[in-house]
Amino acid sequence: MIALEWNERFQAADLVNTGSGLARDDTLATAIIVSLFTDARARPDDILPSGESDRRGWVGDTLSEDGDRIGSRLWLLRRAKQTEETRRRAIDYAREALAWIVKRGLARTIEVSAQWIGRGLLALSIAIVMPGSQTETYSHIVSAGA
Repeated sequence: MIALEWNERFQAADLVNTGSGLARDDTLATAIIVSLFTDARARPDDILPSGESDRRGWVGDTLSEDGDRIGSRLWLLRRAKQTEETRRRAIDYAREALAWIVKRGLARTIEVSAQWIGRGLLALSIAIVMPGSQTETYSHIVSAGA
C-alpha cells in the first residue's frame, strides 16, 4: 500500500515521498489514517453539525457485500462541545472505524483511548494487539469539540 502521513496541524493526509518515488507502507499506519479520517456516512439518527445537511460518506459503501463501511463518524464531532460525552463518542467512533482490522484477522484486539489536550484538540491513542501478540501503538490528534 502507498504510505500516507497524517498532518495534525492541517488535519489532512498526504502521500509520503521518498525522493525517488512514493513510499510503501506494510504496517497498519496508512489503513488507520484512511479508517479514521475518511468521512463515514452519518447514520439516520446522527445529529449533523449545525448548518450542515450532507450526511457524507463514500458512495462505494453502497456496493459493499459484507456491510463494511469506509471511514469514521469523527467528523460529526468537529463542532461538538468539548465534554466528556464528546470524548466518549470519539472513542466509540474510532473503535467502530477500526473494527474491520479485527474482523479481517489482521489484529486480535484494538483498544482506543482519548484525552483532551487543548481547546478543540483530542488525542486518540490506539493500541493494536497483532496476531503474534506484539502490540503496535498509534496516536493522532483530531479536531473535536469547541
